[in-house]
Amino acid sequence: MISKNKIKYIHSLALKKVRKTECAYVAEGPKTVGDLLRRQKARTLVATGQWVADNGALAANTNELITVDDEELRKASLLQTPQQVIGVFDQAATAYDFSDIDGKLTIALDGVQDPGNLGTIIRIADWFGIDTIVCSHDTADAYNPKTVQATMGSIARVRVVYTDLAEAIKSLPDGYPVFATLLDGDNIYTTDLPSNGMIVMGNEGNGISREVRSLITNKILIPDFATSSDKAESLNVAIATAITCSEFRRKAYAKVN
Repeated sequence: MISKNKIKYIHSLALKKVRKTECAYVAEGPKTVGDLLRRQKARTLVATGQWVADNGALAANTNELITVDDEELRKASLLQTPQQVIGVFDQAATAYDFSDIDGKLTIALDGVQDPGNLGTIIRIADWFGIDTIVCSHDTADAYNPKTVQATMGSIARVRVVYTDLAEAIKSLPDGYPVFATLLDGDNIYTTDLPSNGMIVMGNEGNGISREVRSLITNKILIPDFATSSDKAESLNVAIATAITCSEFRRKAYAKVN
């Protein structure tokens, strides 16, 4: 049985200010919670008896296990359709030494506002083997429940760092390339791309900020192939990120095979 105070606490973590104070966040569902439990201990697990029975080892990786029925789970959940298990986890440490970035491919987000877009980008990074995303302070919160849900467990494997993005770019090792998809860029499909670099993606409506844009060393373009003048004005930022990461990885793969 779960107490009213515990339900109130879980619901309070829907607020960014509470998540920041508590250094905690909520994850829900067997996939997301399971992936997190394989990497870290939960503060609290609220789960149905069936989930506990089916996941004995994972269920033990918590400081507090509360077994509930479906109705109690519904009351505690932040979702419209609860999914067997709710976990409260510690937020990961966000300190990052940019001197360690040199040989890697990294994503940087400049003011991406939509939690769903951020969650999808975290999932994309995980798929393409990118372990770090560097975010401006005005980018959506990685621990927003909508973001966590959209990552489908990838939040467990991708580090998300919040910092002054312009200053972070200035601190990168000499010669480390900084890419951005811009209208005056070179065609991504015909441009030679390295295996390392920072890929900067901008705000859904306004793109990349002026200060960060001035620090871009390599401009690239995802060309459109529509022949009609009545066409989409732009790509969703998460889709553009996926296309860009895929092209970087494809060209790196082609060089070694």
